[in-house]
Amino acid sequence: MSKLVVVGTVAFDAIETPFGKTDKILGGAATYIGLSASNFNVDATLVSIIGGDFPQEHLDLLKSKNLDLSGIETVKDGKTFFWSGKYHNDMNSRDTLVTELNVLEHFNPVVPEHYRDADVVMLGNLHPLVQQGVLNQMTKKPKLAILDTMNFWMDIALDDLLAVIKNVDVITINDEEARQLTGEYSLVVAARKIHEMGPKYVVIKKGEHGALLFHEDHVFYAPALPLEAVFDPTGAGDTFAGGFAGYLAKTEDHSFENMKNAVIYGSTLASFCVEKFGTERMENLTNKEVHERLQQFKALTQFEIKLT
Repeated sequence: MSKLVVVGTVAFDAIETPFGKTDKILGGAATYIGLSASNFNVDATLVSIIGGDFPQEHLDLLKSKNLDLSGIETVKDGKTFFWSGKYHNDMNSRDTLVTELNVLEHFNPVVPEHYRDADVVMLGNLHPLVQQGVLNQMTKKPKLAILDTMNFWMDIALDDLLAVIKNVDVITINDEEARQLTGEYSLVVAARKIHEMGPKYVVIKKGEHGALLFHEDHVFYAPALPLEAVFDPTGAGDTFAGGFAGYLAKTEDHSFENMKNAVIYGSTLASFCVEKFGTERMENLTNKEVHERLQQFKALTQFEIKLT
């Protein structure tokens, strides 16, 4: 089993959706990625930064999932990164109400010594220079470097983003971001252009419409599981990334065929994330629940076409 390095925010969120609203709750890209990857019992470390206001109970939760926290820096007199957002009725769009960088503004990630030889690195959504700084600390080239990013970095740090994209094997972005990054409306053409930027594999997330995986001339599509209720989409993309990276770290098979399985696992775990606010659903997820939902996915997607 491979070691997994997860880089991203461990943070506070305050969320409002048509189903209700929360006060400050546990959030952050590294949190969701780590909780999701923990379903595969991989040897994973979280690299992040928090303030002295971050509750011990949240750290205890992450530890209980066998996540290594030696890469989380605590600034005792600082405040933890905070984001607040309000989702529209369609749950696909949202308004950011508050963003407080706090300790994240001066985040200089330090990968724990015993994880600098990790085979899999999951670079959560952060400034591209921070992501590159993590890759620079690895004592050997990871077998698989996965990068998640967003349109904000395309707006303010495009050159830095393009530089780090050159150095990764997989990029995961949503359809809107793929179009912005390439200037192409067709996702097939956009994926081809992103391949030319460096990554061998391109994962384009389409929210409730599933995800696409591109590699050379091959394309794989996984639908999203139809759900009775979606309470909170926050963290779904990071949960997908954690399932994707966790599965690949566990299986140590980075072929296109196995990445199809990783996409299915990522989509399955993301389907749990959206069922409750924040990380609540992911905190007590059981292997039995995951297995049963994978069976639902199998029933949804497998069929034989009778040719006439």
